[in-house]
Amino acid sequence: MIDFDDALKAFRKGKPVLIYDFEDREGETDIAIPAVHVGSKEVAMMRIDGGGLICVAIHPLAADRLNLPFMHDILKVAREKLPGLNSVTEADDIKYDSRSSFSLWVNHRDTFTGITDIDRALTIRRIGEIVDHVMMGGEFDFGSEFRSPGHVALLRAADKLVYERVGQTELSVALAEMAGVAPAVAICEMLDAETGRALSREKAMKYAEENEIPFIDGKTIVENYREFKEIKKKIFV
Repeated sequence: MIDFDDALKAFRKGKPVLIYDFEDREGETDIAIPAVHVGSKEVAMMRIDGGGLICVAIHPLAADRLNLPFMHDILKVAREKLPGLNSVTEADDIKYDSRSSFSLWVNHRDTFTGITDIDRALTIRRIGEIVDHVMMGGEFDFGSEFRSPGHVALLRAADKLVYERVGQTELSVALAEMAGVAPAVAICEMLDAETGRALSREKAMKYAEENEIPFIDGKTIVENYREFKEIKKKIFV
């Protein structure tokens, strides 16, 4: 049973939500947890029960204020001096989208290797806190606490969120915005060791039910976000 209000309540408490995108897109379910509430136990949950790549999706406004570019833009600049990159930077063969949302890969400077559950939790949590800070108008020198390359992938949401792109990056950030929490979300794809593919929607829903985690699909988030934005527009007109 998909309950939008339960998903909002979970995010407000810093609890996980399972987000399924669309059958005609990736067809994947991601574990999503507000970054400011991620500790080592949450990282362990994502890598064990999810099994995919653990990333942090960031609101575009925060990404701008932190000067976090898209990786494809970095590579465009780099290939001018490193022509060998030309053949690997053409992204027009992605089957589910026109581009990826990858930005930098980082470690917090206080981590050791950066890959342990404790290290990744520190990196993710601080990103969440910093995103909250800059979204409230604060300033922050990103390089003062983070180095790249690292073990946590940052994902930059599209400028218009789900109006422009409906990947897990945009869906999770939109959910955070509606919940009123810092719009930085740790996400991890749920994979199936038996099939070697993404965990099916049915298995993901069963996992959600067994673990009392809200399950929500992309369509529900998109519909509610657009309604949310219309209401805000009327209030501030």
